[in-house]
Amino acid sequence: MQEQGTISIHTENIFPVIKKFLYSDNEIFLRELVSNAVDASQKIKRLSSLGQFAGEVGDLIVDVKFDKEAKTITISDHGIGMTAEEIKKYINQIAFSGATEFMEKFKEANDANEIIGRFGLGFYSAFMVADKVEIQSLSYQEGAIPAHWTCDGSTSYEISEGTRTTRGTDVILHINDDSAEFLSQHRLQEILDKYAKFLPITIHFGTKSTSEPDGEDEEGKPKYKSVEVANVINNTNPAWTKAPSELKDEDYLAFYRELYPYSMDEPLFWIHLNVDYPFNLTGILYFPKIKNELEVQRNKIKLYSRQVFITDEVKDIVPEFLMLLHGVIDSPDIPLNVSRSFLQADSNVKKINNYITKKVADKLQEIFKSDRKGFEEKWNDIGLFIKYGMLSDDKFAEKANEFCLVKNTDNESFTIKEYYEKVRDIQVDKDGNIVYLYTSDIAQQDGFISTAKSKGYEVLVLDGPLDTHFAAYLEQKGGEKVQLKRVDSDVIDKLIQKDEKVELTLSEEESKKAADVFEKSIGRADMKVEVDALHAEELPVSVTIDEFMRRMKDMAKTGGGMGFYGTLPDNYKVTVNGNHPLVKRIVESDVEEGEKLAKQAFDLALLSRGLLTGADLTSFVKRSVEMI
Repeated sequence: MQEQGTISIHTENIFPVIKKFLYSDNEIFLRELVSNAVDASQKIKRLSSLGQFAGEVGDLIVDVKFDKEAKTITISDHGIGMTAEEIKKYINQIAFSGATEFMEKFKEANDANEIIGRFGLGFYSAFMVADKVEIQSLSYQEGAIPAHWTCDGSTSYEISEGTRTTRGTDVILHINDDSAEFLSQHRLQEILDKYAKFLPITIHFGTKSTSEPDGEDEEGKPKYKSVEVANVINNTNPAWTKAPSELKDEDYLAFYRELYPYSMDEPLFWIHLNVDYPFNLTGILYFPKIKNELEVQRNKIKLYSRQVFITDEVKDIVPEFLMLLHGVIDSPDIPLNVSRSFLQADSNVKKINNYITKKVADKLQEIFKSDRKGFEEKWNDIGLFIKYGMLSDDKFAEKANEFCLVKNTDNESFTIKEYYEKVRDIQVDKDGNIVYLYTSDIAQQDGFISTAKSKGYEVLVLDGPLDTHFAAYLEQKGGEKVQLKRVDSDVIDKLIQKDEKVELTLSEEESKKAADVFEKSIGRADMKVEVDALHAEELPVSVTIDEFMRRMKDMAKTGGGMGFYGTLPDNYKVTVNGNHPLVKRIVESDVEEGEKLAKQAFDLALLSRGLLTGADLTSFVKRSVEMI
């Protein structure tokens, strides 16, 4: 008996709206329909386990097929099936209170997921790619009659007796000309790999060649023949769905390779997430080798809902710094058709965010306490991640203070507290400030490092992309009255000023003459000359740049601090050691000889900083040869 009717959506314009406004995300039609098929398959298993279905559950496989000639894609399941009445109830009645409400609400939607999720349009996403959709279904109920539903994208439908002879449902899409790209083995495989790779019901798509025994040849050797078998595209029981006690290290590593088949490096370690209160969450997070790359690692965490892939843009689910991790998070509390606005507003998402942060901090602390040596060996790979977390998340920073490491130029590692205790009595200035000296380039700043170490001082190595910001963090949180100064930001006696006063051996007149000679021989507006009283064994000339100005410029380059600092020129300070014999000789020489010696001493200072290049370097070499 054939029946015709109208889909209860109160508007003739619903399907054009679906096609137009969901078009950019049209591939999700396959996710929606395959997910529906999986749900139907799981329901029959559930009914069987509850004793409400006495028949054979059978092999619950979802089949995805396409016919390029007929221009169809068919999704078939052996699940619960539907009667004609159920099709009319679930498919025909979309719960809109009216067209006006829909037209108003979808204007605020940010993406296709939000529209589908808000209005229950999962099945109707089929009309993004199809001119006509058919359903052939047979319910599990005893004596059920198969049903056939068809709709051509208008608000009219037809329902009649169907032809399906086994329990389950076929959804047949008649693909429109604009969506011909989906009538392709490669394109459909790509979508299924993305959304269905870990669905809990086996998904078949197409076939693959294999071989099986085919008797023996004349010499008695076994023969094989090529056969086509169904191609299974998913792992129905991925590692994150298992208990940690079921898994060994090789299982975690194998799953990592399954997630990232093209990754060159294995992860350093991982965290298995498993919580059922106050929300449901499972997953595995892997720590990759991060080193000094902040950007290329992002979007490697995949978000699932009941093993259905949702997105790899998870910045609202996990804190910003955890975006550097890899792995999987699965939460049924996050709806399949999740939207950005939902993620930002949902209280469960905030709880998940906090939980993951705590679990990561606990895992790192556990590794540090149980195997400090191994932790120190991994520091070059995880240090950037930990510092990023401390700079961006106060709760993480509280815990990380106990295991965050700093290293000195001798490659010795200390916690923040340990380092404070090590230098607090030695590197203290006359005002009681504890000064941490650091280098951002060991090779280029070697001369300054050597001078500092000759005084018995420690020098930290802070040469990472976040270390300008981390230096500021150490000043604020690293201990009372802590100051950080780069080892080349001034002469050592100015970096850590003591009570002792060094007398200047030059007279006031000689000191002014020395400054004049150097200023004239240098001839650069960005170089400010000062004659200072330093120990005679210190270098005759040092070129430094103010710590505050340089740090602000560095922050501006990495997106912090005030942007205008990035536009300022470098203003160097030239410190002339008035107690060095060479400076005394320059003052006592004639004008030409004095300027020549001053220029040579200045160029040597530039050379030690890696600042002598081009024509200036060529002139220096020629002058050096002449002087020799």
